[in-house]
Amino acid sequence: MNEEKRYSQTLWKRAFSRFKKHKTGIVGGILLFIFIFSAIFAEYISPYDPIAQNLEDRLQPPSLKHPFGTDYAGRDVFSRILYGTRISLTVGFISVALALIIGTLLGASAGYLGGWWDILIMRLIDIMLAFPAILLAIGIMAILGPKLTNAMIAVGIVAIPNYTRIIRATILSIKNKDFVDAARALGISPIRILFRHILPNCLAPIIVQATLGIASAILEAAGLSFLGLGAQPPTPEWGAMLSESRQYLRYAPWTVFFPGMAIMTLVLAFNLFGDALRDVLDPRYYR
Repeated sequence: MNEEKRYSQTLWKRAFSRFKKHKTGIVGGILLFIFIFSAIFAEYISPYDPIAQNLEDRLQPPSLKHPFGTDYAGRDVFSRILYGTRISLTVGFISVALALIIGTLLGASAGYLGGWWDILIMRLIDIMLAFPAILLAIGIMAILGPKLTNAMIAVGIVAIPNYTRIIRATILSIKNKDFVDAARALGISPIRILFRHILPNCLAPIIVQATLGIASAILEAAGLSFLGLGAQPPTPEWGAMLSESRQYLRYAPWTVFFPGMAIMTLVLAFNLFGDALRDVLDPRYYR
């Protein structure tokens, strides 16, 4: 076991060493650090209250007083984007955590147990995949009601099939390996074999999918908010900001440009970071 542990640590050290040489991954990591830092310290960075209205300053263009201008209610766009960063990251992490937990349990049990349980789980997953993700999320929101918390749940449910299929496929490729057979021969319980010996070897694809999944979750949550099904005004959520300001696009384009750029940049950061992780955690590099 000690040798296996040391080998695992060596792989992670090699992956980290390779990541430091991955230029696009470093760019994505820096962008993510900026967004996370902004979300944590939004109260100290933000020059204004994100929901405080000042009709005398409504639709002001970018200036030293308001770096990103103001919206139709005189609210500072820069402050709202800072607080929106916190909301978008929260939505991304919580929805992916929900999908990851449920998807891991379903995929691990289906792949390891097999039989009728595997058939049942995968047919349910196929049914979910038959619907476009955004339409399935809209259907769930129609049942739960328009609310940011419900949007997290909807986005998380929609992402469950991705994690279930990845975990199941990885389990199927590992469960008949020699070290698993050895654990069975020693009389170790199936549950312990699954959680102690098999799932730790599935971490690499899970980490990559979760990182890329956060980007998709942020996009889907912003889309739901844009349609009026997610965050409700005056919550400073980027999708809701786009929805509120789209009628002022011709007269005040900054009210749409900056929230859109924030969404694009954060999603790009997660995609760059996730692509780098996919490269450095690929076991073919360490053969």
